[in-house]
Amino acid sequence: MQIPSPGRFQNLIFDLGGVLLNIDYQRPIAAFQKLTSQPEPLAFTQQQQSTLFDALETGQLSSADFRSALRRTYAIADAIPDEELDTAWNAILLDLPESRVRLLRALTEAGYRLFLLSNTNEIHRTAFDRIIRQQHPDLPGGLLDLFERVYYSHELGLRKPDPAIFHRVVTENGLDPDCTLFIDDSTQHVAAARTVGLHALWLEPGQTITDDVPLLDALRQNG
Repeated sequence: MQIPSPGRFQNLIFDLGGVLLNIDYQRPIAAFQKLTSQPEPLAFTQQQQSTLFDALETGQLSSADFRSALRRTYAIADAIPDEELDTAWNAILLDLPESRVRLLRALTEAGYRLFLLSNTNEIHRTAFDRIIRQQHPDLPGGLLDLFERVYYSHELGLRKPDPAIFHRVVTENGLDPDCTLFIDDSTQHVAAARTVGLHALWLEPGQTITDDVPLLDALRQNG
């Protein structure tokens, strides 16, 4: 894989789920459906989610309170243990392909500054840290070993597409927005990044960052 040297783009901000970590939005919906007799599915998709999940992802709701709210909202019996709820919730998380790890390392070696910006929560973070360390023993620090800094919505009290979360990353790291490319698979996040002056690349369904197009092509065109 030929990595172009940094040109106009010197800083890269990556989304996590759907860009680096493979995820499946249907898996937690199916898993929770088995825990309740209520016909209404889990209101959690790539484009939209209920305020319950927004509150969890911005740290306004603790993991314990989230579980309680899930039980009330979806009529899940108290007899269902917390661990089973977490397993259903974490069903969305799949794997981090080795090819993407190699690409991130190659980009760092080529001279790019790499950052991670993810809408996530405490339960998912514990799970994907474990998944990544199990799949990649050479990453004892997990994602911290691949990025200059990582930003998680539940720790910041902000989530994409709020422009303030992009300002936070740019300001804290002294980034020039015109020299920074944000990569995400959600159109609403890409649009928000552009409002604060960042360049943004939308990964369309079926595209990955290890394809020659679009990420590497974008870097070559702005060399």
